[in-house]
Amino acid sequence: MPTSNMLALMLAGLAMLGPFSVDTYLPAFPNIEASLGASLLQVQQTLTAYMFSFAIMILWHGSLSDAFGRRNIVLVSLAVFAIATLGCAASHSVEYLWAFRMLQGLSAGAGVVVGRAIIRDVYADVAAARLLSLVTMIFAIAPAIAPILGGWIVKLYDWRTIFLTLFAYTSLLLWYCYKKLPETLPVAQRTPFNPQFLWHSYRQIFRSPVFQMKAGALAFNFAGLFLYVAAAPVFITQHLGLGPDQFAWQFIPAVAGIFLGAFAANRLAGKISIPKMMCIGYFLLIGSGVANVAYHLFFPPAIPWSVIPLFFYTLGMSLVAPILTLLVMDLFPTIRGTVASCQSFTQTMLAAGVSGLIAPILVHSVLWLAAGQLAFAVIGLGLWLGGRRYHYAHLPPEEPLNAWETVE
Repeated sequence: MPTSNMLALMLAGLAMLGPFSVDTYLPAFPNIEASLGASLLQVQQTLTAYMFSFAIMILWHGSLSDAFGRRNIVLVSLAVFAIATLGCAASHSVEYLWAFRMLQGLSAGAGVVVGRAIIRDVYADVAAARLLSLVTMIFAIAPAIAPILGGWIVKLYDWRTIFLTLFAYTSLLLWYCYKKLPETLPVAQRTPFNPQFLWHSYRQIFRSPVFQMKAGALAFNFAGLFLYVAAAPVFITQHLGLGPDQFAWQFIPAVAGIFLGAFAANRLAGKISIPKMMCIGYFLLIGSGVANVAYHLFFPPAIPWSVIPLFFYTLGMSLVAPILTLLVMDLFPTIRGTVASCQSFTQTMLAAGVSGLIAPILVHSVLWLAAGQLAFAVIGLGLWLGGRRYHYAHLPPEEPLNAWETVE
């Protein structure tokens, strides 16, 4: 078994496939339009196709890992992702790019879902929260460097080189996981992979009001960030008047908030109560949203004022995310892989809807984007509070309180 730091590095590398797949090619949208003779909307739909297929398949990664083992699913998914990435680089029409982006989406989510299950297989409670925060801190590098790297590549070469670079990264990650990734789920603890069992598991999870509210809080918090990710090509180039190699103005503040929030969550785990941590996190989430809306009510978009709120938003988001993730997974301890899939499905489906429907509507105004982000944060807070109240109102008398959740 690798040390906790080495395991965190490996799992963060797997989780990075997601932001690399989404953020790296955003600066190349105009280049892809010109190369494939496509419209901006058609190129935008390559992101939507990826997100929807990611969301659908993410329902299965956890169940497959519960049945066949964590390691096997990770290795197969990496191999499929590598093939799909080569296909993206070779696409000669936007329709082919849609197809290979969908194949990428079908395989990219395994690292995120199975990684969470691996952490919960090996570590408990506060230790798991600290390791998950450490993974988030390392993972936060990807959204920061991905659009910057993509901007440099498309300026020096072309958009196809972005996917070739991603293929090289995936190949190295596949080799490293083949050599070092342990199997953390013994055969004796695996669950059967059959339609009846899966239907029962999914129904049990999705029919749980507590799951819907706590997983929904995670999803809406993330949707507030993803709204700006999906709008980045227009937000950066049109509203802020920057070039394709200047995406760092948006992504570095956002990722700095993710990193510092994860660092704070790592240090505070087990030292203050969850309600206190959540209060701080949502104060930052909603406070940044209010400040963002207030600024753009009276002033035009400008650097740095239009991007500073993103730092505080992601700081709060990252502070509450490890807590919500572990509490969701602990609702069904015997099928954590499946729960992780369902939680990721909820988050990704909402993100796909934001990318395909909400961002194209709000992207014409920075004020609208700010108001949309604030609305997502307020909904997230409402779901968290509702889920907590419902959980304790319906807790059986004989069931003990979760010591991890109630630590002072």
